[in-house]
Amino acid sequence: MSTQDQSARSDTDQPTRTDTGDVSDSPDQQASSSEPEPDGLSLDLVFEILKNSRRREVIHYLREREDDERVSLGELAEHVAAIENDTTTDALTSSQRKRVYVGLYQCHLPKMDDMGVVDFNQDRGHVTLAPQAACLTEYLDRPTEDETPDWNRYYAAISAVGVVMAGAALGAGLASGAVAALLGLVVATFAFCSGCHWVTTARDDD
Repeated sequence: MSTQDQSARSDTDQPTRTDTGDVSDSPDQQASSSEPEPDGLSLDLVFEILKNSRRREVIHYLREREDDERVSLGELAEHVAAIENDTTTDALTSSQRKRVYVGLYQCHLPKMDDMGVVDFNQDRGHVTLAPQAACLTEYLDRPTEDETPDWNRYYAAISAVGVVMAGAALGAGLASGAVAALLGLVVATFAFCSGCHWVTTARDDD
């Protein structure tokens, strides 16, 4: 084989290099390198936030402010305390203000800040809504517990009526010992349910 043929063959067999450009410029690479969208709150976290009346009132109050409007912790605590005590902010006592202020500062706002629902600046005492608060909108716009019956009061009222009826029946000699015992058991059950419901509600509010 001649030298010229060998040269031509080697040139043909030599792999050619194609210019594919910068790999990082490809659409697939750009898509994979982009930052992922922040995940929304899970249902467990949503219910963890909304099960407490103070946290619900915080979100309601901040939603009524202008976008990115900062609210002072003192103002927020006064608003929540007035609702809890069914009074006005001017009529609040110092102990009522302090109780809510401490609860918000030490527990509720730091937890909501960790979940991305509010931005809480502890040094300056400022609070604003954060992006994750949007995940709570559909749940907050549903009827709140203020629109549902206060069951512990119903239980207590039924218990009181039962006691009156039992006393009247025994006084008139209309009830035997077995009937009176059964009626007393029913009344005691309603009273127990009322107490348990009241304790659970008070614990969630704290």
